[in-house]
Amino acid sequence: MDTHVQPGSSGAGRMSQDEFRVLYEQLRGRAPGGARGALDTVTPERIRVAAAEVRTGRTVTLAAPVETEPGPDNPQPAGHRLTSPPEEEADPRGLHFATDRFSMNVHGDADSHLDALCHVVYDGTLYGGVPAATLTPAGATALSVELARDGIVGRGVLLDIPRLRDVPWLEPGDQVTAAELVAAEEAQQVRVGAGDLLFVRVGHRRRRVESGAWDAAHARAGLHPTAMEFLADRRVAVLGSDSNNDSAPSAVDGVAFPVHVLAVHALGLHLLDYLQFEDLVPLCVQERRWSFFCVIAPLRLPSATGSPVNPIAVL
Repeated sequence: MDTHVQPGSSGAGRMSQDEFRVLYEQLRGRAPGGARGALDTVTPERIRVAAAEVRTGRTVTLAAPVETEPGPDNPQPAGHRLTSPPEEEADPRGLHFATDRFSMNVHGDADSHLDALCHVVYDGTLYGGVPAATLTPAGATALSVELARDGIVGRGVLLDIPRLRDVPWLEPGDQVTAAELVAAEEAQQVRVGAGDLLFVRVGHRRRRVESGAWDAAHARAGLHPTAMEFLADRRVAVLGSDSNNDSAPSAVDGVAFPVHVLAVHALGLHLLDYLQFEDLVPLCVQERRWSFFCVIAPLRLPSATGSPVNPIAVL
């Protein structure tokens, strides 16, 4: 598999640590500041308005199937095994129950998952200045995925960057700029607004399916850090991508995951990594609209830093 990292055709440039720090401080000053971070922008009124996005009643998953086989981007795959009934007790007579056990490295580079606000530690703190010491061996005692226990429901918007560039996918190392997000809005005749759940397609999943898996930890397309200004301007509630949201290699010297730092730590955004939009795109093209009602329901894991997730778009 060719994992040669291409220079960003979007024209996105590298940032020094000092430049990144300035951007971080600017965005942190614009964070919503509520106990649930940017989720507080999803008000009951906005949910009621978002429900009007349901027109055909068609539903589609935004998650990829959980993988249990190791690969270049998945050295620690999810574990799944049938625990009952044992083969020697497979008597066809009477009542039996099939049971199984599941385990997962939630924050890997293959499976769809949600990052909680306690996931990113930067300068010894979590979002909102919460001390990193709240992360204990027993789990997170603050800002865990439990903040989203009632679900994340609202208007979803998909911006398709490969479609904008007229390519099947962005190459590893390429980056999406704020200007491209605006251009995608205009091309798709949609506008991202306050409280929206923003999904940015870079084509990672399609490339993986058609060309094979690669070491995505070291080579992947994503957003340029300055694109986070767009999200702050529009006051979005959630950011999701079919990649990691961050590109690799990083655009910032000395900061490996700048978009995670800016989104989670500075702006209080829950992130969704490694989704898949290949089932949604044809429906959006058919319906000639790129907005939809969306429901995200993470597991009730009171002290976890994230959760496997299966977002559902309803058109």
